Amino acid sequence: MKYFSGFSLKNEQELFKKYIIDTDFTVCGFSYGAKKAIEYALGTDTRIDKIQLFSPAFFNDKDIKYKRMQLMFFKKNKEDYCDKFLENCGITKNQKELYFQVGKYEELEDLLNYNWDEKKIKKLVDRGIYIEVYLGCDDKIIDSKKTMEFFRQFSEVYYMKNKGHIL
Repeated sequence: MKYFSGFSLKNEQELFKKYIIDTDFTVCGFSYGAKKAIEYALGTDTRIDKIQLFSPAFFNDKDIKYKRMQLMFFKKNKEDYCDKFLENCGITKNQKELYFQVGKYEELEDLLNYNWDEKKIKKLVDRGIYIEVYLGCDDKIIDSKKTMEFFRQFSEVYYMKNKGHIL
């Protein structure tokens, strides 16, 4: 299994162990890592049977002003920004001690400006790759309903009650 971490996180995949299908042919990613998982799959000829996306960082629905404000707040005080971000994700203090690493401006910019493209996802599905998306209906980071609407066209979407970004 290949796993891609979320923004400002490292080695947090154990938080998703009850969902992860741990095989050599599975690619997983959480939040920002979901984007990296998709791009990895698009760029490799390695066999992939399944892609699991946990709370993909879907900001196609946000305007340029929202994205600029996020970047401005990060630039002003990245530690405070990351603390608030992790709090909104639902990361506990103990989890923060285990998994936190300060994110980079360029990563946040990439995360916010990434365009989830239907053609790219369809290309993976056409290769025979099964895609699962896990979303919490109480997510404070992304609009989980709009994210669900986008992904349900080409993937199995699990929309979980009483769950946030970290599920």
